[in-house]
Amino acid sequence: MKILVINAGSSSLKYQIIDTDNEAVLAKGLCERIGIDGSKLTHKVPGREDFEKVSPMPTHKEAVALVMEAILDADHGVIASLDELSAIGHRVLHGGIEYTESCVVTEKVKAVIRENFDLGPLHNPANLMGIEACEANMPGKPNVAVFDTAFGMGMEPEAYMYALPSEYYDKYKLRRYGFHGTSHMYVSGETIKFGQLPEGRRRVIVCHLGNGASISASIDGKCVDTSMGLTPLEGLIMGTRSGDVDPAVVQYICSHENKTVDEVLNILNKKSGVMGMSGVSSDFRDLSKAESEGNEKAALALKAYRHRLVKYIGGYVALMNGVDAITFTAGLGENDGEMRQLVCESLGYLGISIDKEKNAARGKRMEISTPDSKVRVFVIPTNEELMIARDTLRLVKAAGLA
Repeated sequence: MKILVINAGSSSLKYQIIDTDNEAVLAKGLCERIGIDGSKLTHKVPGREDFEKVSPMPTHKEAVALVMEAILDADHGVIASLDELSAIGHRVLHGGIEYTESCVVTEKVKAVIRENFDLGPLHNPANLMGIEACEANMPGKPNVAVFDTAFGMGMEPEAYMYALPSEYYDKYKLRRYGFHGTSHMYVSGETIKFGQLPEGRRRVIVCHLGNGASISASIDGKCVDTSMGLTPLEGLIMGTRSGDVDPAVVQYICSHENKTVDEVLNILNKKSGVMGMSGVSSDFRDLSKAESEGNEKAALALKAYRHRLVKYIGGYVALMNGVDAITFTAGLGENDGEMRQLVCESLGYLGISIDKEKNAARGKRMEISTPDSKVRVFVIPTNEELMIARDTLRLVKAAGLA
């Protein structure tokens, strides 16, 4: 079966076609500058030259129409008819408290996505536009919503409730949701599978480390805790996000810099993190270069980043009364061996031992701990699109739609 996976942003739309029989990517691409002059589709098929088309895309409906045109094209397409597509799987940021797992899209599901626009103001509206564009262009084809918050919905109340007056939860459902959930779900599951972790030894910590960063603790694939909260701002230090700060920082900056709360939140989201600390960049390659050249602020930013990560790992080890595997994923986690080495050295009390030769590899699925390491350490590249395709296939089969 072939599944079309859609990840719609406010002015972009990423897509893949995945053959679920062998989980191969048949084609992938990007529509960019939707609603902006200079809209362009880039379409990639393994073993062929990339195809590009500059064409107006006033809305996501036109973008999806161009995707359909590209995948059906005689020269660079990969299917002969839309009948070959069994379903469309969509990444959706926020399902609120109503949806704790992926589901087939109905009018009720769309209403819930719409109701949570205020919790995901940049993503949920775009995600809904992507769904409705597919419905308009491919009527009758089943659509599945795969919620980024679903993994974090496995947390128990003591992990997800904020210590606020309970009326705010009752009124607004203010709680910790967690994000990067599709990645954490995929990588924690693959850690169990790839590492052949036995029953009773499936306490897994996943470090999703990129420009956005988060960490999760899970037992048997069920989320115990995760670092992001009501929004993706909570938790680890990130490329441009501050992560955890004393809430009074917001009031202090507002008062002393004559800024609004919205302006300070913009600073915390887009001008902080390692970029704000270093004054150099949010790209860790730039920071490492600056550190090697003697830039003390860059060096401090990298140390602070690792400090926060190690602190969270230690906390999650305590929550689960131990850990069986730690897995690194996403751009930085998959490619920065030095960062992995330094983090694991700080966890020496756990009996972790890293194979330096294996750890030098970049972007490869492998176990990087030594055979005598008391905690196994893995690198597993994340694959959210495949996770979405798997969930989509499972749900449409269960519903008798494919």
